[in-house]
Amino acid sequence: MLLALLAAWLTPVQAAPAAPAPAAPAMAPVTTARIKEVASVQGVRPNQLVGYGLVVGLDGTGDQTTQTPFTTQSLSAMLQQLGVTVPAGTAMQLKNVAAVLVTATLPPFAQPGQLLDVTVSSLGNAKSLRGGTLVATPLRGADNQIYALAQGNLMVGGAGASAGGSKVQVNHLLAGRIPGGATVERGVLSPLGQGDSLQLDLASSDYATAREVARAINARFGAGTAQALDGRVVKVRLPATPDERVSFMAEVENLPLEMATPAAKVVVNARTGSVVMNQAVTLGPCAVAHGNLSVTISSTPQVSQPSPLSTGGQTVVTEKTDIKMQQDGGALIQLPAGTKLTDVVKALNSLGATPADLLTILQAIKAAGALHAELEVI
Repeated sequence: MLLALLAAWLTPVQAAPAAPAPAAPAMAPVTTARIKEVASVQGVRPNQLVGYGLVVGLDGTGDQTTQTPFTTQSLSAMLQQLGVTVPAGTAMQLKNVAAVLVTATLPPFAQPGQLLDVTVSSLGNAKSLRGGTLVATPLRGADNQIYALAQGNLMVGGAGASAGGSKVQVNHLLAGRIPGGATVERGVLSPLGQGDSLQLDLASSDYATAREVARAINARFGAGTAQALDGRVVKVRLPATPDERVSFMAEVENLPLEMATPAAKVVVNARTGSVVMNQAVTLGPCAVAHGNLSVTISSTPQVSQPSPLSTGGQTVVTEKTDIKMQQDGGALIQLPAGTKLTDVVKALNSLGATPADLLTILQAIKAAGALHAELEVI
């Protein structure tokens, strides 16, 4: 008996199993991006160039000069510059010349001597630019200054043939490109080498993003380096030398950011019926009834003949037209409140409406105050 009591006293008492710790609440996923993906340097941008020129060497597919007199005038002016004088009143019947508009984009930091791709588009009534050559054409900017000179053989991705009233065409024949067809003659000054600071312009106005951009730069380069001026502009102080500025901007562009949740928005394309919404869209409780109205018109030809013993009668063809109107009654469907994008999608799918009908439904829900998002129609 004594030994039993001693064994019981020496046996360790097992602790009761601990209650499982409560699971931590799921955190919302954090979206990260780099500064170069949400902002751009003010002034460091491409510039559009445009010019008017002539394409020669076409195989009889050029402008009809009787209907496009500017082609003849342009050719006469070009020949006069080359020392060839056309007698006044001469009616030139051209078939292998076409007036064109030449466009190009001058990238930032472009220097004289660099090559640009150009796009050549017909201005007159030419049938095709295939096989043509663009004559030297100056390209001007918005300030009417010449920044590039374009010339070269066109690359047209289409093909076509016609004969005897029949015509076959693949792709487009009245526009083409010249890879490396323009030479830069003048560069554009960059704000990166001017002053002691520059501005970063956000792609979209958002105070939280502007704050995070300034915080990320100051955390890397020290307080006071960046300052958010408003919801779109962040002012950044630059180093002294150009080499240091390039290294500085290379690091700034790749600094990571924690993006805030964007404003709720639904984008609707009225032409294609596309509906796109972001993750911040929520739906309040509402009830929707939607019905369709369809009108069908069918026409059937019938032959009306006179009776066998009648005189002077004629056989005529008449049309029998049937018009049917059908309206499908829509049941009243209650949409519950949705706080997630998946809930909103399920609620809208329950209506069974086509994308075209969904445009009207979304506008009505927005007008009723149940759609907590900005509705943008493009």
